[in-house]
Amino acid sequence: MKKVDYLKDFRDPKKIKALAQVIEKEVDRPINIMEVCGGHTHTIMKYGLNQILPPEINFVHGPGCPVCIMPKERIDHAIALVRDEKNILATLGDMIRVPGSKSSLQKERAKGKNVKMLYAPFDILKIAQENPNKNVIYFAIGFETTTPMTVALIEKVLQLGLKNVYFHINHVLVPPPVKAIMDSGEAKIDAFIGPAHVSVITGAKIYQEIVDRYGTPVVVAGFEPVDIMESVLWIVRQFKENRRQVEIQYKRAVSWEGNTKAQKLIDKYLEPRETFRWRGIGDIPYSALKLRDEYSHLDAEVKFADILPDKPIDDHKLCICGDILKGVAKPTDCRVFGTACTPKNPLGSCMVSSEGACAAYYKYGKLELV
Repeated sequence: MKKVDYLKDFRDPKKIKALAQVIEKEVDRPINIMEVCGGHTHTIMKYGLNQILPPEINFVHGPGCPVCIMPKERIDHAIALVRDEKNILATLGDMIRVPGSKSSLQKERAKGKNVKMLYAPFDILKIAQENPNKNVIYFAIGFETTTPMTVALIEKVLQLGLKNVYFHINHVLVPPPVKAIMDSGEAKIDAFIGPAHVSVITGAKIYQEIVDRYGTPVVVAGFEPVDIMESVLWIVRQFKENRRQVEIQYKRAVSWEGNTKAQKLIDKYLEPRETFRWRGIGDIPYSALKLRDEYSHLDAEVKFADILPDKPIDDHKLCICGDILKGVAKPTDCRVFGTACTPKNPLGSCMVSSEGACAAYYKYGKLELV
């Protein structure tokens, strides 16, 4: 049996071009495809897939970037927490660079505040054990992909009996914002490319309601260019054959039911919030998770409620990140893109995150600034 070289086989230029030719031959109508995840956006831009596909295929960028959708008031929560000298705040990746209303975690760290950037959530355990007189707060972010790591950490904290670890939960869900965008009617979307890593946990079943409700195909795709091109072809064929289905392109890791063990662990510790404010989109009911009441003693939003601001804060007036996340604009529609707003000086979260659409256009796209 031939061994699959995933990097070589799924990035093969000949396969990419061959798929583009088949799509061009078979597509018989314009199709607006929302790639929900920012990881897909980066692959599309990095490999120029939007340039080699026929003009009938239009990619619409979606809200699947956990850093991008975080509202300023949640960043202000993190800043308020870390300004207390008794606290250590830890989080993952790009979160420290996202601007709040007046500062960012990166700026606070430069001032000497105790901000830790984690490579893995379980690093919290060592930090807590080495700092028994400090409150160690994990600012947890991400879609369904990273939620199992957080709940596994919660379970370990309880098992070890650590009394100085708290959780500020900002985990969000994929289907609710997709439905909110479709219900708004602002964006014209004919089909979706679903994120593979989310689907490994949830299973592809979470997209069936979207197909049933809106009549839009959903193809769960991997993140390599051949994955995306193949998924576009599958969408084209669904329209040609008058089908509307959930299909799994990323069969090497995704099943219909998903990781049921991880799902049960999530349900044990977390439950849906009544509402959560998405940056640039607004309040979406039951679109995020929070700690269950029986674990409120671990909840940073309960423990430190008296110092956490609770006022919604709008984005910078010139930033159109919200419109980009809703699929009604592209980064190049923004008049400050690549000028006043760059990765070194981001005005909005879409330029900050490594999954942000603006960051992808800036890094891989050709700037056409007037």
